Amino acid sequence: MPFAKINGIDLFYESTGTGPAVVLAHGVGGNHAIWWRQVKYFSQWYRVINFDHRGFGISHDIEGSPGRAAFVDDLEALLDHLEIEKASLVAQSMGGRTCLGFAVKRPERVQALVMAATTGFFESTGALAERQEEVRKATDAMAQAERVLSPSFRQRDPVSTELYLKISGFNPSTQARLRGLTMSQISGPSVADITEDDLARVTMPVRFIGGEDDVLQPPDVLEMTCGLFPNASLIEVPQCGHSMYFEMPDVFNFLVHRFLKDCGIGNGE
Repeated sequence: MPFAKINGIDLFYESTGTGPAVVLAHGVGGNHAIWWRQVKYFSQWYRVINFDHRGFGISHDIEGSPGRAAFVDDLEALLDHLEIEKASLVAQSMGGRTCLGFAVKRPERVQALVMAATTGFFESTGALAERQEEVRKATDAMAQAERVLSPSFRQRDPVSTELYLKISGFNPSTQARLRGLTMSQISGPSVADITEDDLARVTMPVRFIGGEDDVLQPPDVLEMTCGLFPNASLIEVPQCGHSMYFEMPDVFNFLVHRFLKDCGIGNGE
């Protein structure tokens, strides 16, 4: 198994295919395995990097670690380890903390940024902050499946719903939720060390993708967030929840691939 010895831990990663680098950063309910339908698809044209954030999957964290505060530095060290100078970043939910943080810190190394069901967890203000707090209060104690998969998907595909939960079950955060902790108790602070003013540095093309039925990152939250970026756009997909890459992988793959091609990255058809 490929591990990168970085920042005091053994970070698990996979590198598949050749071409421009595309990094997939999973959410709190995922790990490297959750991307299996994206890796196979995108590796036809790109070098796809998927990995386990520290404390997820088989990237075990260490005592005294900064935890999620190290996500950005971990990504930078992983790209250095793989000798990747520039990459396109695809962030899902919690992965937005990693990818937006990296785009703010090292914008010259990011060709394009996809923010799927995520704001990136910067320190918001005004109406956006108020709306985010409303969402947090409404969803914090929900069961995991209710938070991340739409009601229509859970009803029509109970087998895939169970698969999602099984993959998620390898994460310590999921195990903690099964012991009755809320997501805020598990995740700690809900924002990264980024402010709205920092977003001015994120000048590369940014594409927000959201689901109509997403309870964690509703379309209105993503719309307000999108307007804060200098070069961003938003696509909303009907009848889809928080985990579009899992619920509607063909739609998700098409939207991300078209965005990358429109940015002149790769030449896949």
